[in-house]
Amino acid sequence: MKVLLSTNDYLIIIAYFVIILVIGFRTKASDSSVKDYIVGGRLLTLPAFVATLVSSFYGGVLGIGEFTFSYGISGWLLYAFPFYVFITFFAFFLADKIRKSHLYTIPDKLFRVYGKKVSIIGGILIFFLATPAPFLFMLGILIRIVFGFNLIYAMIFALIMSIAYLFKGGFNADVRVNIFEFILMFVGFGIILPFCFNLLGGFDYLSSRLPEQFLTLTGGINIQLFFVWFFIGSWVLIDPVFHQRCYAVRNKKTPKRGILISLVFWMIFDFLTTTAGLYAKAFVDINSIPGALYSYPALADKILPPIAKGVFFVGMIATIMSSLHSYMFVSATTFSKDIISRIKDKTDEISSYNRLGMIVSALFSLLLAYLIPSVVEIWYTIGTMIIPALLISVLSAYFEKFQVHSKYILMAMISSFSVSLISFIIGNINSTNGTAVYPFNLEPMYPGLLVGLVIYFIGYKNRKYLKTVSD
Repeated sequence: MKVLLSTNDYLIIIAYFVIILVIGFRTKASDSSVKDYIVGGRLLTLPAFVATLVSSFYGGVLGIGEFTFSYGISGWLLYAFPFYVFITFFAFFLADKIRKSHLYTIPDKLFRVYGKKVSIIGGILIFFLATPAPFLFMLGILIRIVFGFNLIYAMIFALIMSIAYLFKGGFNADVRVNIFEFILMFVGFGIILPFCFNLLGGFDYLSSRLPEQFLTLTGGINIQLFFVWFFIGSWVLIDPVFHQRCYAVRNKKTPKRGILISLVFWMIFDFLTTTAGLYAKAFVDINSIPGALYSYPALADKILPPIAKGVFFVGMIATIMSSLHSYMFVSATTFSKDIISRIKDKTDEISSYNRLGMIVSALFSLLLAYLIPSVVEIWYTIGTMIIPALLISVLSAYFEKFQVHSKYILMAMISSFSVSLISFIIGNINSTNGTAVYPFNLEPMYPGLLVGLVIYFIGYKNRKYLKTVSD
């Protein structure tokens, strides 16, 4: 697919890339300490916290288009509602605890509570969880659409643009670029809806062009699919970008307030993206595009005039790019600090492994995006295997009364991941017409989480027994 862009549209898009490089390269870490490089010296203010959190956690915009094109309004139940629930839980029960711990990363907390082995295993799982592969794939698609590059070359270009300024600027560069992208994402999606209303019509147009179930909240979604994506929403609770932003704030009251304010912005942006997705479904012929992932670019190409089209494409690019470089930074620091440096017991210094972490993270995300060329599939694959393995250990680490002996946590982590992985592999080997057939017709997340919970509760019961005996 190739869109028709004017010279002015190209200039707007090129200007965006130039500006983020200028912002990024002009931002440098004030010293070489872990505190400054990873959490910006813990100086993040409330407005900056909101801007960086909103933009960095909403990079899956083409995936939202894919959901809406496939399910209509009911797609909101999969990609938005579950996250609202867990974001609210995070704000009220976790945010303040994270900041008060005065740490840098999730594996730091696991190390403090459960020791080195759990910390390293947790770091490896978080490295996979934080992979920017879905954002890299989406940005590669947009760059290919705009400039006509081969997809691999487009993704390599996106990687270079994302990590070039992170080597020196670290967290501060990431945040300052995020603030600029926060503005662009709302401007971009705010500009397309008035054109849709004026040129196509309002709700009457949508209701006359869309299948009836596309305009109902629960249409087209089976209950098991809903619960799978609902639990994938718990990703928020173990998301390293969420935790990093909480560690980085100046005021200890900022995380809770900032997350609740961010939730309002996410709701507004969900309205913009969902509505645009409905117009895309109603107006764009599916046979004219390679797939549902291309619905937003196709809508913009047919609806928007020059300049407005360039602004919209910049909005999409900025939305994705904000998550790409944020997760790239977290993924790289996880590899260098929480895996390699933890093994060598040198986590209190910025080492030469940071550059290696950037390279490893970039190559892994490039490989994953190539092997699984679907945003939704990448999210599903990672979430269904990693979330069960991390959820129990991370949550229990922040609530002392729920902590158990580290050997149970280690067994629960490894067993959860292994069972989910085996179930996933068996299901795909036994697939029928491209649809995986999992053992007992259970999604891989469920048996993995169940095994982890059983091991955890054995440890918890043993802890209570030992406490009773000692008393």
